[in-house]
Amino acid sequence: MQKKPRIFLESHNLKNQYSGFGQFNYWLIKNLAKINTEYELVVNAKSKSSISDFQNVKFNRYYSLTRYKQFHTRKKYALWHSLNQNTRIEPHHKLPYILTVHDLIIMDHQNKEHRKKFENLMLHKIERSHAITYISEYVKEQTNKYFEIPKGVVQKVFYNGNPAISSSLFQNQNSDYHNSKPFLFSLGQFLERKNFHSLLPMLEKAKNFELIIAGNSDKKYGEYIRKEIEKQGLKDRVKLVGKITEAEKHFYLQNCSAFVFPSLAEGFGLPVIEAMAYAKPVFLSRKTSLPEIGADTAFYWDNFDPQHMLDIFENGMHEYESNEQEFSKKLKARANYFNWNRTAMNYMGLYSEILK
Repeated sequence: MQKKPRIFLESHNLKNQYSGFGQFNYWLIKNLAKINTEYELVVNAKSKSSISDFQNVKFNRYYSLTRYKQFHTRKKYALWHSLNQNTRIEPHHKLPYILTVHDLIIMDHQNKEHRKKFENLMLHKIERSHAITYISEYVKEQTNKYFEIPKGVVQKVFYNGNPAISSSLFQNQNSDYHNSKPFLFSLGQFLERKNFHSLLPMLEKAKNFELIIAGNSDKKYGEYIRKEIEKQGLKDRVKLVGKITEAEKHFYLQNCSAFVFPSLAEGFGLPVIEAMAYAKPVFLSRKTSLPEIGADTAFYWDNFDPQHMLDIFENGMHEYESNEQEFSKKLKARANYFNWNRTAMNYMGLYSEILK
């Protein structure tokens, strides 16, 4: 029996389930494994438990040493897919190579040394790529702005899917948070570019609401947010709940009045489409990829003046509540447009195209 071609999925970011990289790795591999019949998929992960949710995949243990050139993987594969642009784990041999680019935020928002390191890494990965995929048109545009893509390299935009699970599975979930008022919800890594602090002056004016922010708030930016909460007298109305489970996330999405996401830089923005799946009004900054993802179903802040943010929020909530049934249909339809099964099928088609 002829052996199936082996595809190496460089996916060690599976370990970072609280990040967009981790979510992309998890959901793409899960759906690739479900539909795959043509290839042997080899998943690079820190532990076997990382791949326990996947059917019919092979395990390759990730070692940090493999980031260094002398320890690059020497096994030969039919194709190598680098699922994350920031990894230094590479094949020793020249072979068909696909790179997925999630964002180029570091090109604008980091010091020159960090930017140069990232730039060199990207140049190396682009040079060996047969195809480059992007998670949004915005990311494709930015990549072509900063880097010259060689002629002949296939470029594709494959949107992320929606990881939101049917709300019926979470109807009986409880949370430690017991709200006395309607609440707004936000979610993400506590980095300055997430811009959570801009919500506080708006909330001071929107006195009928509380605010829940989930994410790793033990970081430096989290400490800054805590000080701002104290300074603005919002301690009783703003809760930083830290890292949360999937069930807790769905509890907050299911029970919030609206999802608020004032981020300054996103390659995609998975939480936005998760909130839409629950038919929640979403309020976004009009920055980077967010208008592409939210389209005409979201409300947008053009700046972060507290009164402007409040006006957009109050007018948006009024518009939503005046025709909730119609808005709910639009939101769910937009959420359903992003589908991991379709994304996985797009990648399968690209694998076949490159291997031919």
